[in-house]
Amino acid sequence: MRKTCALLLSGIIILGSSCASIVSKSKYPITINSRPSDAKITITDKKGVTVFSGLTPAMLKLDAGAGFFSKARYQVTFEKDGYVSRTVPVNFKLDGWYFGNILFGGLIGLLIVDPATGAMYKIDTEFLDETLEKENGGVSAKANELRILDINDIPAEWKEKLVAIN
Repeated sequence: MRKTCALLLSGIIILGSSCASIVSKSKYPITINSRPSDAKITITDKKGVTVFSGLTPAMLKLDAGAGFFSKARYQVTFEKDGYVSRTVPVNFKLDGWYFGNILFGGLIGLLIVDPATGAMYKIDTEFLDETLEKENGGVSAKANELRILDINDIPAEWKEKLVAIN
């Protein structure tokens, strides 16, 4: 009788637990830095709701889940006077421990606990370190941007580096 109760209790514990919730977390720390420091940062979730506002450097925790079977996605916007603002995504990905439910957590962990708590996801980027570009008389120098400018609208130091193309 004792063996049966112990076996039954062990089975309930194994079926009632969830692997990713035990091994992983539902909130993850992220460190955000910028050059220059003291840039204003605003973090919004995928619904556009502001979840954090402050200055760099900053360290905070972000929820991994955004609802049942929905991973979190955030946008971090960096702003500082005299610099071009920049927005950087923070994404989460499926946590490998979630599949441990197949062996250890059972259906309850696989279909209910981990999806509801967000523990089935883990942060993809744990550290953001952004360098903000200075504004140049209204002309920004973003790395991945193609702009056609009139020669009269560019700074004098750029004009010195121009090369004529025939």
